[in-house]
Amino acid sequence: MKKYLILACVALLTVACAKKNVKPTPNSAQNCDCAQLAKPNDMAPIQLPDSSKTHGEIKPTTLTSAPDYALLKPANWSDIDGFAEDDSALTWPAWLQSCSTLINKPQWQTACATAKTLNKPNKQAVQAYFAQYFNVYSATNQDGTDTGLITGYYEPLLKGSRTKSSQYPHPLYKQPADLISVELSEVHPELKNKRVRGKLVGNKLVPYLSRADIEASPAPLTGNELVWINDIIDVFFLQIQGSGLVKLDDGEDMHVGYADQNGQAYNSIGRILIERGELKKDKASMQGIKDWARNNLGELRDLLNSNPSYVFFRELPAGLPGPIGALGVPILAERSVAIDPKYIPLGAPLFLSTTQPNSKIPLKRLMVAQDTGGAIKGGARADFFWGAGNEAGKQAGAMKQTGKIWVLLPKDFQLPK
Repeated sequence: MKKYLILACVALLTVACAKKNVKPTPNSAQNCDCAQLAKPNDMAPIQLPDSSKTHGEIKPTTLTSAPDYALLKPANWSDIDGFAEDDSALTWPAWLQSCSTLINKPQWQTACATAKTLNKPNKQAVQAYFAQYFNVYSATNQDGTDTGLITGYYEPLLKGSRTKSSQYPHPLYKQPADLISVELSEVHPELKNKRVRGKLVGNKLVPYLSRADIEASPAPLTGNELVWINDIIDVFFLQIQGSGLVKLDDGEDMHVGYADQNGQAYNSIGRILIERGELKKDKASMQGIKDWARNNLGELRDLLNSNPSYVFFRELPAGLPGPIGALGVPILAERSVAIDPKYIPLGAPLFLSTTQPNSKIPLKRLMVAQDTGGAIKGGARADFFWGAGNEAGKQAGAMKQTGKIWVLLPKDFQLPK
């Protein structure tokens, strides 16, 4: 069955491209269409075979067909480690942001309509609300265990200019007009949350330019620059984080967010440095990689190009309270997480029990699942948003803890059987 499904996908994609019914996402840098914004690899691209090159035809690989949220197991409120002690009221603003979108979905309407009637509830009122309207589920892994990896991310600060100069030579690119994104759920429901990206060559959809192609000279995307940045290392890590704040040379603050990705597979440069013996595993944090890069500028370009994935950006409106997550709403520092939407519903509240970065100090907190990420895969898996700036970056770069997750779903929510 899977074999015929894949063949059908390839055929349909080729026909769609030939008829030119597959359209790229609108290329808008000024207007915030929040529902389309997300972290890099928000919907993970189909992995290309090792033999696939820029001029080869895109061929989706085999996909699993397990039902969504299949790894959530019923649990009790008493199972949650630390729920009574957490000041849940601090998460309430993030939950209201989720409800601004979820209230349009039948299974969430009652819970979200009630939430809108509560005016700045205290800790006890928030906990009573969730206990009345929600059931508890334990997030588990494919092997049945309930402990997983908890990492962190942040919103970086960069220095830039709207004009290229010797001080600001590195571009952030807007989404190219020839980049095409195909939602595979439109081909078959089993391919929900999956897409392929590429460009048309004749009547075929082929892989888009890799990082090395995009960074080549002469630059193939000349004229598509959004803003110019002073540091290539900051550009690279901005692509990993997905959004950031650029301090422009004229004093203006420019919020930039994820617009799209080139569809190439992500390859961790930290892992590469470990495999080469350049860094030890315990030093391969974001700061450790940055230190290596600044001490090895002659080798930096080749290292960066070993990760073919490339992210494109758009300018966001000024004054946002936080970066825009995959749910399409601003996310809240230390109360929002990125999850795998295959296993945890996007927008759902959850309780996270882990520890502070590089520490055994408990970190037990009510959070909201408002974002996704290409490296966030699995049931008991989350990426903790630490906020903006250098201190948040240090926390995010150092965070690689284990933890448990309990997901809170409305009593009206129907899980697959």
